Amino acid sequence: MVLASFLLLPTSSIKAQTADELLRNVKAKMDKVNDYIATGKMKTDVVFIKAPIANIKSYFKKPNRFAIKRDGGVSLLPKGGVSVNVSSLLLTDSYTAIDAGPGTVAGTAVRIIKLLPLSETSDVVLTTMYIDEKNLLIRKSSTTTKENGTYDMEMQFGKYAEWGLPDKVIFSFNTKDYKLPKGITLEYDDGSKKPELPKNKKGKVEISYSSYVINKGVTDAMLK
Repeated sequence: MVLASFLLLPTSSIKAQTADELLRNVKAKMDKVNDYIATGKMKTDVVFIKAPIANIKSYFKKPNRFAIKRDGGVSLLPKGGVSVNVSSLLLTDSYTAIDAGPGTVAGTAVRIIKLLPLSETSDVVLTTMYIDEKNLLIRKSSTTTKENGTYDMEMQFGKYAEWGLPDKVIFSFNTKDYKLPKGITLEYDDGSKKPELPKNKKGKVEISYSSYVINKGVTDAMLK
């Protein structure tokens, strides 16, 4: 009789995973990666900056060590603790997760989760994640900070999806919040030197990874 009663339960009574449970499952998938070395190409699209497509290597070491090295120069990525490394999005459990319902990213059904940091000293004000619940992949994120503006990341996945590692990362930001690495001087198209980037223009960095070497070891020297 107990079995019969169980079988008669309506399917609506089966509880879906909560926002916290979904985030834990996504993090558990990414936690399988202790380190990696990724090979790829980086395209920097910031108005007036001369930045040809560059061959790059990305290095990651758990929990939060990450670096990009490019041939022939310094990577022009915004400073301020916002990284193009997907794993950095779930480094802390000190947040309140709010389920914002369903959505789509590039035709893929996602669940939208908003993260509000609990720490008053956090530079991050709000992070919104667009999670492919079926495959436990973060398809897109938007992070708003106190000091460094808002940054968006969109991830495309392929042969490394089982590790939660993207084949392509599209990182966009507003140039008014773009902070150059110390010592970098920009050369404009007319050959002159100017101290500031144009305001209220969108900048974009695209990284396309061709291969990953996963859990084979990354030294501290590689991350310098």
